[in-house]
Amino acid sequence: MASARIVTLAANTMREAIRSRVLYTLLFFAVVLIGTSVLLATLTYVEGHRILQSVGFAAIRLFGAAIAIFVGIGLIHREVERRTIYTILSKPISRAEFLLGKYLGLVATIWLQVAIMGLAFAAVSLLTGAPLNVQIGIALGLAAVELALVVAFATVFSSFTTPLLAALFTTGIYAIGHLSRDLRDFGANSESESIRLAAQILYRILPDLESFNFTTQALHALPIPSNEAVLALVYGIGYSALLLLLGVVVFERRDFK
Repeated sequence: MASARIVTLAANTMREAIRSRVLYTLLFFAVVLIGTSVLLATLTYVEGHRILQSVGFAAIRLFGAAIAIFVGIGLIHREVERRTIYTILSKPISRAEFLLGKYLGLVATIWLQVAIMGLAFAAVSLLTGAPLNVQIGIALGLAAVELALVVAFATVFSSFTTPLLAALFTTGIYAIGHLSRDLRDFGANSESESIRLAAQILYRILPDLESFNFTTQALHALPIPSNEAVLALVYGIGYSALLLLLGVVVFERRDFK
């Protein structure tokens, strides 16, 4: 069955990804940064707990994205470089199944790293007396959805270009995705109709990664509207699905000879 083949590919991808030295290096620095946030919090007598948890959230999001990019971009390239892709595709496995299996395996790896960083975040919060609430759990969950979308971009770029270019493209998309709302607002304040229209079109095309960012609500224990959380979840799943569909179309046309 196709689902069984995809699950097998995903499991193999996850085993391959967790052997990456880059993954453990980035994870180590993320945990260290979460731990050292205690020192940063002691530099101020005001809102020390919020500073501590703000640094923790930033570490999880930043290093999670770095893992998604720098581990994900090489998965397909290594299969081509080692010529193992010929063996895999010679079996009753379609290219769509191969790409989807790689994606799901990497997403599982990323979510595992997010869980580890989340445990470090919770441990530091408990040890320092910083409050933990449901909003923090929701914010971390939506951060994981954001990283799944970043993995989708990395997978698509890896399906047709080199690891270096895939890394540059994905990093650029990640940066722009957090600025797309500012671009939209900048265009809306323009006096030129063409600039306003162009800004709106770009905003609709580019990912809005800030839609997954509920750090402020989590740190201040403010309620996160359920409709916004669900909308962000649906947005992440839908955008990722469209990217994977595009990746499959491109990957099907790629010549490995």
